[in-house]
Amino acid sequence: MSTNAPADTAKKPAKSKKLLIIVGALVLLLVVGGGGAFWFLKSKAHSEEGEEAPAKAAEPATPSVFLPLDMLVVNLADNGGERFAQLGITLELADLKTETLVKQNMPTIRNGVLLLASQRTAEELLTREGKEKLANDILREVSRPLGFEVAKAKPKDAEADDAEERPRAKKAANPVRRVLFSSFIIQ
Repeated sequence: MSTNAPADTAKKPAKSKKLLIIVGALVLLLVVGGGGAFWFLKSKAHSEEGEEAPAKAAEPATPSVFLPLDMLVVNLADNGGERFAQLGITLELADLKTETLVKQNMPTIRNGVLLLASQRTAEELLTREGKEKLANDILREVSRPLGFEVAKAKPKDAEADDAEERPRAKKAANPVRRVLFSSFIIQ
């Protein structure tokens, strides 16, 4: 019997070490899991309380494609016809498919943009509102060959009256997102 006693004592410390490691791992797992659950519930509660949502939610699902147009030079509609504008325009598009469509319709689009810009005066284009109106008109001109309509920019007084007159039809999202000016020189 004396030979069995040392063997039994050697097995007991090994089993207790394994048990200690397993219990320690379980405690660690519970602490990490509890901390993760607390963080998740806290962030969910913040978003339900009306705080800002993460920035990723505001970004479009697909990255934008930017298509720069060739530099445009137009005579302005000022008296005497001696003033001109040099415009660098970049289009923000939804995807590569839209870029292909815009490139296919580029002669029509360039013609429309040139006609739009040549109807403006230098005084009109020197203001921020004039530039924004031109950008909206260019957006409408670029979207038209693609089969999309963009509402004309209206004075702020007319917007309230017009909203009551006609209900807005729900339309598909325009793949031409924005018109950006990369250069805007008036001489």
